[in-house]
Amino acid sequence: MTRSARRTRRTRRTLQVAVAGTAALLALSACSSSDDSASRSDSSATAPTISSKKLSGTVTVFAAASLKESFTTLGEEFEKDHPGTQVTFNFGGSDTLAAGITGGAPADVFAAASPKTMAIVTDAKDASGTPSTFVRNQLEIATLPGNPDKVSSLKDLTKAGLKVVLCDKTVPCGAAAQKALDAGNLKLTPVSYEQDVKSALTKVELKEADAAVVYKTDVKAAGDKVEGVEFPESADAVNDYPIALLKDAPNADAAKAFIELVQSAEGQKVLTEAGFLKP
Repeated sequence: MTRSARRTRRTRRTLQVAVAGTAALLALSACSSSDDSASRSDSSATAPTISSKKLSGTVTVFAAASLKESFTTLGEEFEKDHPGTQVTFNFGGSDTLAAGITGGAPADVFAAASPKTMAIVTDAKDASGTPSTFVRNQLEIATLPGNPDKVSSLKDLTKAGLKVVLCDKTVPCGAAAQKALDAGNLKLTPVSYEQDVKSALTKVELKEADAAVVYKTDVKAAGDKVEGVEFPESADAVNDYPIALLKDAPNADAAKAFIELVQSAEGQKVLTEAGFLKP
């Protein structure tokens, strides 16, 4: 074999080794990439959300009285989605509920009708994390069916002889009503102040009062038992509703899942259909 032929053979062998080495490196790289991708995929697939965990036990929710109908519906949905759980509610005036929580009443979730009443809980460091606004609510006048007193404005509630009920000023619906009255430069002396919005509405339903300033959601929930009258001053007194997990929640995982439901598209649909405004 000539020297030139031997050089050509060595060059061909070197190229073959190099090509084989490159192919091996590419195969190893592809395998490693595939393994990493599979690992990431497996990790993502096995990372559970709160709502996908196996939940059980009772979730205790303290919620503003105006949330009664919509939260009851969501509670039933939650129990259906999570067999083995039970949602119990304590509905009432937000200030009373907040006082109960800071006084040591066992609860998992607090949904208030105003940031001011939520602050009672957060200032006492009884909330876990930062509360978030999940809906808003606007005032409306509830009158007797057919509106026999021809109430058409907030000013009409100041007529002599008209029996009007308001929520107590310490309750969010009462504070909002007072804000609306101030916006209209109106003074009103009600026949009674009630401790929550449902109690104020009931006075009209039982014909113990001619009218009450309540939320749109309460008028809607009452159906044909009352008639609603909108008034422009209500735009100056819209309440934000915050919700929070409580620090010493006995069933924190289930409580987080309930809050997720409230804030989900499904939960928001139930709330807006009840007359609440989006946050």
